[in-house]
Amino acid sequence: MIENLKMASTEFSVETDHLTYKFSNGKVGLANITIELPWNSRALLIGSNGAGKSTLLKLLAGKTLSTVGKISIGGHDPFRGGSDASNITTYLGTEWASNPIVRRDIPVTVLIDSIGGAIYKERRDELVKLLDIDLSWRMHQVSDGERRRVQLAMGLLKPWKVLLLDEVTVDLDVLVRSRLLSFLKNETETRQCSIIYATHIFDGLGKWPTNVIHIQSGKILKNLKYNKDIQYEGTNGNDGDDIQQHLSEPVIKTTEDDYIKIQAINSLHPLALEWLRLDLLSRGDREEGDLNRPKWEDLQKELELYYDGGRRVTDYFKATRE
Repeated sequence: MIENLKMASTEFSVETDHLTYKFSNGKVGLANITIELPWNSRALLIGSNGAGKSTLLKLLAGKTLSTVGKISIGGHDPFRGGSDASNITTYLGTEWASNPIVRRDIPVTVLIDSIGGAIYKERRDELVKLLDIDLSWRMHQVSDGERRRVQLAMGLLKPWKVLLLDEVTVDLDVLVRSRLLSFLKNETETRQCSIIYATHIFDGLGKWPTNVIHIQSGKILKNLKYNKDIQYEGTNGNDGDDIQQHLSEPVIKTTEDDYIKIQAINSLHPLALEWLRLDLLSRGDREEGDLNRPKWEDLQKELELYYDGGRRVTDYFKATRE
């Protein structure tokens, strides 16, 4: 069993000390991972497929056990009985969308209410709007991207302290993804919380992270502070967030002697973002665009007449959290 960190402190949202993990086949998944992330940080986890990103996130979330090394989440060990770590950590990965229960004929309002929609009404309404969720959706009829939006609304509904995201934005269109990233950034700037985000999609992330972590073959090669350790030279500094001109020999400087030559980017990301923004303006918000659509409360009243699964769904999701 992992022991408590000797110097475990609430100063950091995430601490690991020589964390090492070995798969059942003997392959080393992580080797001597030591990191300290302060509160109000947004860490971007970069690595190739199989580098160890998902393994690290699952260990931090307490979903996978390692007996070598130490973990502290807000000063708590996620593997120690009675620890508060599980109460402050939210993990969102790609597995949720394949859960059979979320592909059945279930109203989206029932799912969101099952994990506290009625308790966090303002936060619920904010997430429903920014993720562009239609309250009349039924889960067996929606697309993968729409199902992912529902997952995010459910996962982010309860205010979290440490958020672990594993490729969870892969199905989102660029506008919803941009809104989500802005929401998450605002969260870390207005209350005590932190994020570790593993992704292969870097459009729109030019100025988003506070830390950039490079993981390779289960080892951390670099843990850079974005504003201190990373400088863009020979470009306009937007890192693909806006259309760039082709300037001579643009580089990214990560240390005094470490210059990585990069290709100047003519990104289509801002074009796609603007087109979808205009699409949304043309269509209108979900409720404004179709005044005949029922409101949340109206749907709940109707559901009581013909749908008896609400309590079962609520009990199911409560059970999965325990």
